[in-house]
Amino acid sequence: QVQLAESGGGLVQPGGSLRLSCTAALPFDDYAMGWFRQAPGKERERVSCISWSGTCTTYASSVKGRFTISRDIAEKTLYLQMDSLQPGDTAIYYCAAAQPGRSCTFALDCGTTDFPYWGQGTQVTVSS
Repeated sequence: QVQLAESGGGLVQPGGSLRLSCTAALPFDDYAMGWFRQAPGKERERVSCISWSGTCTTYASSVKGRFTISRDIAEKTLYLQMDSLQPGDTAIYYCAAAQPGRSCTFALDCGTTDFPYWGQGTQVTVSS
């Protein structure tokens, strides 16, 4: 049984920070994970992805230098530290998991079609 659950979203002022978490319950190991987001009226887009070991990561150009992805394998938790938030970061944020194996490849590709398992999402609103 696959279950992904995000938390940590909310309302924050421009320039502020949030930390998203995603707890994962999957019946396998060695899988890449990622954060994606979808703003109203826009397609879902990648934010950041990470391999099983954490050695392979990818960031969208719009968040590079401001967001940091990490994971705790023992706790089965994925994190996204978001700093210097901007109104353009407002969206529903989803965590996702790939099939087992090739986790670095999936992390570097970071495409929505590479990740068949999804959480329900958490709302992030950046506004003054």
